[in-house]
Amino acid sequence: MSKPVIRQLTVEDAAELQAISVETFKDTFAAQNTTANMTAFLTSAYNLPKLTTELQRPGSRFYFIEAGGQVLGYLKLNVDPAQSEKMGPESLEIERIYIRPTEKHRGLGSQFLKFAFDLARSEDKTQIWLGVWEHNEPAKRFYEKWDFKRFSQHAFVMGTDRQTDFLMKRAL
Repeated sequence: MSKPVIRQLTVEDAAELQAISVETFKDTFAAQNTTANMTAFLTSAYNLPKLTTELQRPGSRFYFIEAGGQVLGYLKLNVDPAQSEKMGPESLEIERIYIRPTEKHRGLGSQFLKFAFDLARSEDKTQIWLGVWEHNEPAKRFYEKWDFKRFSQHAFVMGTDRQTDFLMKRAL
């Protein structure tokens, strides 16, 4: 397979973004959540009109990582008012990093993180932050390996289930 490359999405990518969003979210969280809550969340969070709006929102950017014409994963970054928490103009948020199940453990998440760090530095950001589900141990270990430290938490609602995301950050 060819070397993976990262490219920014446009509204023309909305349907493919929807497909990989649903696939990777289910892969990551379906086993720990009810079918009803998963369906409710996927329907509200990943419908085409909502994703199209997100793709056009100032301060939000989506990226695919691709190789050999295949989408392997995606990344969503937010700055300024697009951030899901008020973290200020010096911050960049990683809202989503998802890799297809068949592509995990190939260094793609690390490639996304390096990309986000470089982008943040090029835009004079001094910190990068993200939210991770309190029970997602592999993701928490991954971010800790990259020197992210927990600093707070916020609620994440999955259908009727109120869950907790740990907020983690690191200086650039």
